[in-house]
Amino acid sequence: MPWNKSMPAHPVVAVAGATGAVGREMLAVLDQRGFPADALRALASARSVGCVLPFRDGQLTVAEMRPDSFTDVDIALFAAGGSVSEQFWQDVVSAGAVMIDNSSAFRMAEGVPLVVPEVNPQALRYHSGVIANPNCSTIQMVVALAPLNALAHIRRVVVSTYQAASGAGAGAMSELFEQSRQFLDGETLTVEHFAHPIAFNCIPQIDVFLEDGSTKEEWKMVVETKKILGDSSIEVFANCVRVPVLRSHAEMVNVQFDEPLSIDQAIAAWEAAPGVIVMDDPLAKAYPMPGLLAGTDAVYIGRIRRDPTVPYGLNFWCVADQLRKGAALNAVQIAELLCEPPA
Repeated sequence: MPWNKSMPAHPVVAVAGATGAVGREMLAVLDQRGFPADALRALASARSVGCVLPFRDGQLTVAEMRPDSFTDVDIALFAAGGSVSEQFWQDVVSAGAVMIDNSSAFRMAEGVPLVVPEVNPQALRYHSGVIANPNCSTIQMVVALAPLNALAHIRRVVVSTYQAASGAGAGAMSELFEQSRQFLDGETLTVEHFAHPIAFNCIPQIDVFLEDGSTKEEWKMVVETKKILGDSSIEVFANCVRVPVLRSHAEMVNVQFDEPLSIDQAIAAWEAAPGVIVMDDPLAKAYPMPGLLAGTDAVYIGRIRRDPTVPYGLNFWCVADQLRKGAALNAVQIAELLCEPPA
């Protein structure tokens, strides 16, 4: 049903999980984009109470997240994990606030829009106080797919991801640093955040395994793509791999269409699309690389080729910073849309 409460032009914003990697990035994005918050609350668990975080020209002191933390809050950006989102969502909604949740807790729930602002902003018309941020790897892929799907219907997508350590949180980033040092010093590698060492290695498992042999991360890409694009007929097959990159995910995407779509048409569509930058010059060896694009906001596309092994096939490589567009930026863009006056 439509949310029946209007959003003030200068809302009070709470960031839940403010001390984590995504939470800190949310604060940075709110600052950098000049989000018109009347006030901002940094919330986290009890062990982070009193932690001081930089924001704009001052500082925010972290408070403990409690059921009454959302009184007078208009927008709650959640980056605290699914169990925390499930614990507090009713408190958020009961207080009259809108939850924009970065976890997977509500993504496939009926009545909860799963939103990428460049792709399906119309989904925000109907919500009941909870809006879901898609999975990081799904976001960058659908930003790239949507302009093509508008020209020629997509029949099938096969994607292989190369996902950075930061997708597993701040502790995982530290583990990559520490394991790299241990490896170079000839020490035994300390493994805590991954199933195996991540330094100088690739791990073909992200999240738990399901009965069909896929991982939950791969399942997310399948079902979320269909929901965001609003088309259950699109077949998606995903392979998700964790790689020893600090931040920014890369994906090799193979697409089959129902009708012809030339490379020139694809490039023109991407160049006209918001949030997309084409970086494709084989002679200059120019293509997107995650190590060089960390901290940026766009979805970058390169290595664009026709796939002659299937009818109407196209292959491309895309890179995006998953802490930015894959998480914090996407959530803030949703908040910005909520603050726009009704058309």
